[in-house]
Amino acid sequence: MTDLLRRDVALITAGVDLFADAAEQQAARVTRVDWLPPMPGTQADLATVAADPRRVAANADAVRRVQSVRALLVDVVPAADALGLGPRDVLHAGPPIEWARASGPLRGALMGAAVFEGLVDDPDDAPALLERGEIHLDSCHHHSAVGPMAGVISPSMWVFVLEDPATGRRTYCSLNEGLGKVLRYGAYSAEVTDRLRWMSALLGPVLQAAVRGHDPVDVTAILAQMVQMGDEGHNRNRAGTLMLLRELAPAMIESGFSSDQVAQAARFVGGNDHFFLNLGMPACKLALDAARGIAGSTMVVAMARNGTDFGIQVSGTGDTWFTGPALVPDGLFLGDYGPQDANPDIGDSAITETAGLGGFAMAAAPAIVRFVGGTVADALANTRRMYEITLAEHETFAVPVLDFRGTPLGIDVTKVVRTGILPQINTGMAGKVAGTGQVGAGLVTPPAEIFPAALRALAAAAPGPG
Repeated sequence: MTDLLRRDVALITAGVDLFADAAEQQAARVTRVDWLPPMPGTQADLATVAADPRRVAANADAVRRVQSVRALLVDVVPAADALGLGPRDVLHAGPPIEWARASGPLRGALMGAAVFEGLVDDPDDAPALLERGEIHLDSCHHHSAVGPMAGVISPSMWVFVLEDPATGRRTYCSLNEGLGKVLRYGAYSAEVTDRLRWMSALLGPVLQAAVRGHDPVDVTAILAQMVQMGDEGHNRNRAGTLMLLRELAPAMIESGFSSDQVAQAARFVGGNDHFFLNLGMPACKLALDAARGIAGSTMVVAMARNGTDFGIQVSGTGDTWFTGPALVPDGLFLGDYGPQDANPDIGDSAITETAGLGGFAMAAAPAIVRFVGGTVADALANTRRMYEITLAEHETFAVPVLDFRGTPLGIDVTKVVRTGILPQINTGMAGKVAGTGQVGAGLVTPPAEIFPAALRALAAAAPGPG
């Protein structure tokens, strides 16, 4: 004890800021540890779920299943063929929602899709069809698909087809249009429709020929490599896009299309840094879908937003959605836009965070802060904080600046509720008025109340004592 008192005082404090401040004023070395009590009203449910004898093994199995998936790009086809969509079937991002509750950007995207599909000539005529239920809406997630932002997929749009060779399971995603005034941000002007028609008439067929003339493209391997090259897989995909183009360019040239047509397709892909996002998203969904339906598992297998609701799905509760109001991201705005112009959070792209990328991998992509705001120190802190609410570290996605530590993987409902730390998502922002397009990008979290709701369902499904 005498020897201990001769040393410099070093304190670790948890949730006692007054004491920590006083010690620092006396030149003591203080390490502050964030601590909050569990979310209100959750103690009994936490105790029940913690006592579930299936939980530890179930979560280990869920993590193992996710890690074992290999996502390969095997085809590019029209959505009608891949997803069995009828001429009036349209999918959207996030939990299911009806037209009456749809946000501005989702409404704009649905109006644009109606014009693109030839259901109306004037986008202003589309709301009447949607109000009468003559266009049938459903969640992308219900069809093994994902879509960025509004996430609208209509029958004539082309989609990427990803497959896990070990199981034959498949997932799907539309082709990425680029940034600015695009359908997924709710824009529906003539230029948006013309671009979609060009993508279906030329880009889709060229990519289809290239993929079919090439060995399956290992999307999981590209994701692993791009994380080590400064991409985080959600809002920064520059390296991933260029690696994809490197893989497919020779097959595009040999596809039989004219040199001008190949050049158009290559120029579009190479000039769109976000193009690979629409491959990363279904790769993440393919991996997470492998962990669905494991009794006793508390791992989140989907986070998705439709611009009105934010929803999660959990392995141990089947296909149930737990939803709350989507929040408005905090970040950087384009031009004269400001917070008053931004719609609440929207899109299926939070599937990347759910799989350990995006906001969970920001330490690997410090340049992302120039797009979503914050500092490099914030990016590092975000990733470190996410380890506190996850079950494991990804064996494939390694962060160089953290000594190649794997990204945080497997959001655990019990850890979120116990710590009060919410998953960090980086995202684009759509204008809240239909037709506006993109207004910025930033950071956002889910609404806190959805995690206690999921915990309650897990507790109800837990076996009783004995």
